[in-house]
Amino acid sequence: MRDALWRMSAAAQAEAVRGGEVSAVELVDSHLERIAEVNPRVNAVTQLLAERAREAAARTDRRRAAGEALGPLAGVPFTVKESTAVEGVPTTFGVERFRDLVAAADAPPVARLRAAGAVPIGHSNIPTLILAGMHTRSELFGDTVNPWDSGRTPGGSSGGDAVAVATGMAAIGLGNDSGGSVRVPAQFCGVAGLKPSTGRFPADHRFLGPDDPGPASQMLVTDGPLARGVGDLRLAYEVLAGTDPRDPRAVPVPAYGEPLPGRVKVAVVADPGGHGVHPTVSAAVAAAADALRDAGYDVREERDVPRLDEALDAYGRITATEFAPTWPAVRALLGKGGDRYIAMAMEQAPAADAAEFMKLMGVWMNIRRSWAEFLDTYPLVLGPVFTEPPVEPGLESRDRAGRDRVASGMRLCTVTSFVGVPGVAVPTGTADGLPTGVQVFGRAFREDLCLDAAQAIEDRLGVLAPIDPRDGDDLAP
Repeated sequence: MRDALWRMSAAAQAEAVRGGEVSAVELVDSHLERIAEVNPRVNAVTQLLAERAREAAARTDRRRAAGEALGPLAGVPFTVKESTAVEGVPTTFGVERFRDLVAAADAPPVARLRAAGAVPIGHSNIPTLILAGMHTRSELFGDTVNPWDSGRTPGGSSGGDAVAVATGMAAIGLGNDSGGSVRVPAQFCGVAGLKPSTGRFPADHRFLGPDDPGPASQMLVTDGPLARGVGDLRLAYEVLAGTDPRDPRAVPVPAYGEPLPGRVKVAVVADPGGHGVHPTVSAAVAAAADALRDAGYDVREERDVPRLDEALDAYGRITATEFAPTWPAVRALLGKGGDRYIAMAMEQAPAADAAEFMKLMGVWMNIRRSWAEFLDTYPLVLGPVFTEPPVEPGLESRDRAGRDRVASGMRLCTVTSFVGVPGVAVPTGTADGLPTGVQVFGRAFREDLCLDAAQAIEDRLGVLAPIDPRDGDDLAP
């Protein structure tokens, strides 16, 4: 059975450990063996925490032997993005300068997963400083490879977690998302990912010292899990939701809301903004819409979401304004070439002065109101994650045309982060040997509705992972 342990869902792994069918140490060792086999080909796990993981697993086994109740994620190995703190381990952000920046404590989501019995098994790769682009390539650890096709990016910035989960190196990955950083790699790697509502999961995104970042970083960045199936996303969601004194933004909203009367309305927005969508992505949205109809949802075509282009412009201006004061220092850390993605974005959306920034904050609130009204009519919306299949590594940093193409591709992710609503990315199958997927998003703090709809899609269209890494000329599903 040990050879198959890493293939099991997180829920099944935890149940086997709680029931004594396998030990937590056996479960961790199975994943460590899988990492040794696969990671040299994909370079997703950066700092392997083998001995720490075995020690944590042994403590779990001792607790079970003593008759103690174990948590819902007992023994389940998970990866943690290089930008998220794990106690006693450097939080490098993929930067040489931070190689020895050892974390004094777990970040809140790491602490919550650990309290539920899950075991951190390693850090996972990111783009340098999270800012070098969408492709997962860091100064410190190099490129992470898409396991479906080495000629395509795994996405980012949570690309290391998506690849680790897709290839069976971890059952759950802990990433974060401020405009697609969980959902895009989920689509590109054929797994599921959750971006929660702003304020749903407690977090602490302070980087150096006690000072908090500005409003964009406070409001846009949300931690979120990746998993091979929606059921495991739900399990992680239940663990991660809640409050923490380190994060006054996190609110005590119940994880599950009241059932909606009648058939739940779903708006299908196949081409956000009317900027074009690749045929394979259109087909994925259509397949997911059919799955939801079959599941009893009231599915209706809608032309667009509210004020998309206006929201994208405001997002760009607000984030550029926040970056501007520290940009010289950040640019030096990113290094030559690593700075191109943000530099091009700032040229296109220059920093605002004080008066402009105040006006932009009002625009932000006004757009959120428009979305709340839209979602009052449609509790759920179905649309693309990225409007193309996985693109080549580094396209967004190559030139302005590449940067604009990638920004357009992730536009629905960007706007949903901007308005703070939850979204679930879920696979829909394959096309030309590459994974396809969609996202379902909805009313603030109704992650439960999004997960229910994503589960209905998964039930009808299937799960794609785990997979073995493939070369570019081996694209058979």
